[in-house]
Amino acid sequence: MTEILDGKALSKTIKARIAEKVKQIVAEGGKKPHLAAILVGEDPASQTYVNSKEKDCKEVGFDSTVLRLPASISEKELLDKIKELDENPNVDGLIIQLPLPAHIDENKVIMAVSPEKDVDGFHPVNVGKMILGLPSFVSATPLGIMTMLKEYGIETKGKNCVVLGRSNIVGRPIANLLSQKSNPGDCTVTICHSHTKNIREITLKADIIVVAIGISEFLKGDMVKEGAVIIDVGITRVADASKKSGFRLLGDVEYSTVAPKASYITPVPGGVGPMTRVALLMNTLKSREQRIS
Repeated sequence: MTEILDGKALSKTIKARIAEKVKQIVAEGGKKPHLAAILVGEDPASQTYVNSKEKDCKEVGFDSTVLRLPASISEKELLDKIKELDENPNVDGLIIQLPLPAHIDENKVIMAVSPEKDVDGFHPVNVGKMILGLPSFVSATPLGIMTMLKEYGIETKGKNCVVLGRSNIVGRPIANLLSQKSNPGDCTVTICHSHTKNIREITLKADIIVVAIGISEFLKGDMVKEGAVIIDVGITRVADASKKSGFRLLGDVEYSTVAPKASYITPVPGGVGPMTRVALLMNTLKSREQRIS
C-alpha cells in the first residue's frame, strides 16, 4: 500500500509549532521574527512565490518586508539595497528571489547577504558548514525534504539513495545531507545527471529516489523497484484546456506508473513545494532565536 507524503498537511502542522514559538518569544518581551525579500522584475512565478512567502509569514506571526525593484535596476543599486536590509538589525532573514535579470551577477548577490541572515542557505559559508556537518542554514528544498523524511519516520540508515539532478540548490545539498552521519542520513548516495549512462540500471537498485532533474515525468514505473521511496522535486506547467487555469502541474515523476510500486511518494502539487516554503520559515525562526541567545 502506497503512502502519500502529504507536504501540505505536514507544513500546516509545522507552521502551528512555529506560531507557538513566536507567541512565546513575544510573551517573553522579544520581537517577532522578520523575513525580508527582494524581488527584481516582473517574473510571474517569482511574484507568486514571494506573495506566498508573505502569506506564510502572516500565518505564523512573522513580520515581513518585500522590496519590489524594476528589472532595469543596476547591479550596484541592487547591492546597495541588499546592504541596507542586511545591516538592518530588525531583519532576521534576507532572501533575494532568483532568477535575476541577465545583467546582474547572481554570485555577487548571493555573497552580499551575510551568512547569519542567509536563510536561503546559498552563501558559500553556509554551504561549507553544511558539507562539514556543522550548524548552518540549509537551503529550503533540501531542508524540507529532510524534515519530511524525519517526520514520517522513513528509515534511511544504510539505504541506497539515488539523486537525479546536481544543482547547487537541490541535488548536491540533498545528496550531501543524506550521506551524513545523522538521522535522516547514513545513506549510500549516487548522483545522476544528464551525462549519466544507464540511469535505469542505477535507479532500479535505489531504496530512495530524489528526482530534481527538471524534466516532466522523467522517472517511469519501469525505473523503480517495488517499495522504493520517491521524492519528486520537479514542477512543470503543461497546457490543459480542460482546466480552469488552462494548465496542469506535472512533477519529474510519472505518478501513474511509479506510485503503485512506491512505499512512499510525494504528490505534485502538495508534496515538496509546501515543505520548501515552511523550511524558509524554520530558518528565519532559527535566525531570530540565535540573535536572542
